[in-house]
Amino acid sequence: MTDPGEARDTDTDTSALLSRLRVIEDQPLEARAEAFAHIHDQLQARLDGGDTPRGNA
Repeated sequence: MTDPGEARDTDTDTSALLSRLRVIEDQPLEARAEAFAHIHDQLQARLDGGDTPRGNA
C-alpha cells in the first residue's frame, strides 16, 4: 500500500524537476549541457540510494 504522503512528495518532486527543466531549456547550449549533466548526476545518486533499505521511522 502506498503512503498518501509519499504520493504528494512524488508529485512535488516531479513538479520541481519539470520547473528546473523549463529553466534549463531557456539557457544557452553550453549551460544547458552542464545543467542537464548535473541533474543526471543527482537523479543517478537518488536511484542508487534507493537500493539501500530505509530505517523504520
